Amino acid sequence: MQVKAGPLLSKINYPADLKQFSETDLEQISQELRQYIIDVVSINGGHFGSSLGVVELTVALHYALNTPYDKLVWDVGHQAYGHKILTGRRDLFHTNRIYKGISGFPKISESEYDTFGVGHSSTSISAALGMAVASQLKGETDRQHVAVIGDGAMTAGLAFEGLNHAGIENSNVLVILNDNCMSIDPNVGALKEYLTSITTSKSYNRFRDDISNVLTSLSKLGPNAHKYVKKIEKSIKGTLLKQSNLFEALNFRYFGPVDGHDVKRLASIIKDLSAIPGPKLLHCVTVKGKGFALAEKDQTKWHAPGLFDKITGEIKKSVPDKPQPPKYQDVFGHTMVELAEANKKIVGITPAMPSGSSLNIMMKAMPTRAFDVGIAEQHAVTFSAGLATQGLVPFCNIYSSFMQRAYDQVIHDVAIQKLNVVFCLDRAGLAGADGATHHGAYDIAYMRCIPNMIVASPMNEEELRNLMYTAQQENMGPFVIRYPRGNGVMPDWKRPFKALEIGKGRKICDGEDVAILTIGHVGNFAVEARAELNSEGYHPAHYDLRFVKPLDEQMLHEVFSKYKQIITVEDGSLPGGVGSAVLEFMADHNYNANVIRLGIPDHFIEHGEQPELWAECGYDKTSIIETVKKVAVKRTTNSMVG
Repeated sequence: MQVKAGPLLSKINYPADLKQFSETDLEQISQELRQYIIDVVSINGGHFGSSLGVVELTVALHYALNTPYDKLVWDVGHQAYGHKILTGRRDLFHTNRIYKGISGFPKISESEYDTFGVGHSSTSISAALGMAVASQLKGETDRQHVAVIGDGAMTAGLAFEGLNHAGIENSNVLVILNDNCMSIDPNVGALKEYLTSITTSKSYNRFRDDISNVLTSLSKLGPNAHKYVKKIEKSIKGTLLKQSNLFEALNFRYFGPVDGHDVKRLASIIKDLSAIPGPKLLHCVTVKGKGFALAEKDQTKWHAPGLFDKITGEIKKSVPDKPQPPKYQDVFGHTMVELAEANKKIVGITPAMPSGSSLNIMMKAMPTRAFDVGIAEQHAVTFSAGLATQGLVPFCNIYSSFMQRAYDQVIHDVAIQKLNVVFCLDRAGLAGADGATHHGAYDIAYMRCIPNMIVASPMNEEELRNLMYTAQQENMGPFVIRYPRGNGVMPDWKRPFKALEIGKGRKICDGEDVAILTIGHVGNFAVEARAELNSEGYHPAHYDLRFVKPLDEQMLHEVFSKYKQIITVEDGSLPGGVGSAVLEFMADHNYNANVIRLGIPDHFIEHGEQPELWAECGYDKTSIIETVKKVAVKRTTNSMVG
């Protein structure tokens, strides 16, 4: 269903069209843009509250700047829907996040207006600074470079590294701080408290608008006035806030806070700031979900609500007629509480994803033993390591793709010291509509090469619980448990805990001609495939490896002694993955077999629904069936069924 744009928005295909309107039209354009986002996302799904919160800022930026010559960098990109609509993609916006459609995030290959590909947070300042320095070197002194970053993303170390460097480069960079006290969940930490003190200081806000008038008069004092004006401005701000201004201490000119929903004033301010050289920071206060009452009220729920009725606000969910298996993340969340009740040493850590990982269940039940550390994966890992040195058992829950940002800490701070930190990697494998930046494709490859590390993946909910139970036993050391986004396979999943033998897999069934080796949830694809193959006269064996490090060598000796056709199936990258580990075992022990590896190929996979992507990569049920048929013998007997 194609949504019709409003009368003014329908005339805007690119920012050049936007500039044909007067400033008095910007409010109506903003209203129409907000409504268009509501209309399309309610029908097609996607991220919601973030883009609604920056509608006016988006319009003001494209009105005041000369994009794409001026470089506009969005941080993360959850909030870039309005930007996409104004930059030539309005008629394609209904394909947002849909297989083969446009990306849900800015993407260089998609548009010249998308200056930097994003998906993970806190990269915008460093990227914009790199662009600004490049412009300086090329003599393009009239080019603007703007980074739009949320207060949640500002908590990450990379953002401060970018600020620290930008402050000494004197490059033409404008950082716009979109301050709404939210990332996906409410923001935490000292920075949040600092920004709140700025935005709520009555004395500062009373004098804020007068400062510019006073300084304008002082600037007439003579050629050295600019130097004195800056000193006086810093002094006034520091006195009113009763603390030094963090950003000005980093050599940024600080402006704000300003109303992030006053589009005309924003456009005027951005034009004025474009004439000021050097690094600048504009502090905009916005409301996530602005213009949709329910999204303003419950900002976490409406970050990405799925399909909904735009009139009533009812989120549309199918009602199953029988009990359904839970999400893996919810099994993790409830199991954490059970384990922590029995083991007082257990603590939970997440970097800004309590609801996404379901650690919020433990945070509610045991608020003093579960920690949201903000968007700071590196800190989350080393903080966990510090806890472990004192005898606690931290369960550090991080999305698989986000864990890539903390790889150095995993090696140096956890693995080398043999600390019992349990890494629960959510969204392992292909994560769906978020696309290449969010797929957890590489964790098996990058974790299994680390000494002292145990790497496991459960085939179902019961195995996830048992792996978590096993990981908190004495002297386990570094322990990785990876599991996918979405639902498991066991409606009746809450079984008694059982410790698992480290490095021990299981034989699911014997077979003839070919053995299928799987790890993790994709083992269920093989179970389904085997049932269909059995009915057609093919009888593959099936083994669940469960651990990729250490491998179950006894089981692999059995496999290679009995089968000459072996198929490995994994929801991870083929280079360095489980199939590679099996080939290494074969070479090390002088076996000779035909090993076919199914998994994520050696290129980045774009967005789409998980079943679409599993099929594209060739390891869904159908792909397993087709692969078995190529190497197995069809038999009339059904003796191997079951």
